[in-house]
Amino acid sequence: MLNKNDHPLFDLIAFDADDTLWHTERLYLEALDTLIKVIPTPMTVKELERYLYQKETININLYGYGIKSYTLSMIETAIELGGDSLKAGQIRQILELGKGMLGAQIQLLPHVEETLQALQMRYNLMVITKGELLEQEAKLKRSGVAGYFRSYEVVSVKNQATYHTLLQRHGVEPQRFLMIGNSLKSDILPVLELGGHALHIPYEITWAHELVNEPLTVAYYELEHIGQLPGWLEMLEQNESNNPKTV
Repeated sequence: MLNKNDHPLFDLIAFDADDTLWHTERLYLEALDTLIKVIPTPMTVKELERYLYQKETININLYGYGIKSYTLSMIETAIELGGDSLKAGQIRQILELGKGMLGAQIQLLPHVEETLQALQMRYNLMVITKGELLEQEAKLKRSGVAGYFRSYEVVSVKNQATYHTLLQRHGVEPQRFLMIGNSLKSDILPVLELGGHALHIPYEITWAHELVNEPLTVAYYELEHIGQLPGWLEMLEQNESNNPKTV
């Protein structure tokens, strides 16, 4: 066991929020299943999903990420596909669907709270999440785990420049920083490019906008679930104490 008085290997450990700390992508899939029942279209669910994805891709540049942006994309999709046969009541159904997503109960992933509880005494923890400020703030508050984090940052995009700015703001060197998340595109690759450390914890579903299509040329850490994190960190620190500068 490590002595709590020993200097930790990382000055800051940051967590992604959606589908790293709590379930989110499930809400979008459930909304899609409801949407196809509302829109008067002969499309299959897969066809509608592709159509909506194309609409989201355009609208993200206008509205950003999150449920509000998704709701606007659903409404636009419904108007384009439904045409004159679309009724005001159907648009109202989509609006209510979006409101329901915004107020949905937060379901933490397994092992999240006990993991944060175990780490908070030794490490500075924070959340770095992408999306709309009010939405992400509300989810963190409802999650019941906000108290474990020193701070949180809601950003519009996660890239190398974003992480560089955040680390400068918090006075942390990249080599003393660890980012944990489910997205290779947003949580892993930009941090590695910056010279930091990143740990990938895959989620059961990967949003199409977070897929990495090119073969990866960098090595990264990966765990099956967040409950393995405390043991992994302890092993990493023990290895470092025996072989300095290996991380």
